[in-house]
Amino acid sequence: MSTGKSVSIQADLYWAALKEKNTMSGKYQVDLCNLSDKDVEALTTLGLKVNNKPNKPEQGNYITAKSNYEIVAYDAEGNEIAPDFRIANGSKAKVIVSSYAFPKPYAGFGASIKKLVVTQPIEYKASLAELEDDIL
Repeated sequence: MSTGKSVSIQADLYWAALKEKNTMSGKYQVDLCNLSDKDVEALTTLGLKVNNKPNKPEQGNYITAKSNYEIVAYDAEGNEIAPDFRIANGSKAKVIVSSYAFPKPYAGFGASIKKLVVTQPIEYKASLAELEDDIL
C-alpha cells in the first residue's frame, strides 16, 4: 500500500529493465543512482533505505525501484520513449518517487516510480558477443 507521499529527484539510471523483466528479480526495475544529499534526505522521509556499496562506486547513493508492471519513460518533451529504445547506464532523469509498505511478514518500504522523465538519454548498444549469444 502506498504511503501517499512522493518526492521529485534527479538521478542517473542504471540497469533499466523498463519493458522487460529483470532476470534476477522477475520484476521491472531500475536503479536510481548518484543521488544528491538533498535527494537522499527526501527519499528517507518516505521510509526508503538508500544504498551506497563500495563495489559499485559509479552508482554512488542509490535506490532500486521495482514494479510488477512495465515502467513508462518519457523524454524531456513529454513524449513516451519508444519501447525498442534501450536506456543505457548513465542516462540522466528526473523521477517522481513514492513508497509502499512491504506486505507482512516483511518489514520496510519499497520504491515506486510515479513518473520517469529521461532528460539525457543514452541508448544501449549490445556488443557483438551479446548479439551472438541472442542468436544462439
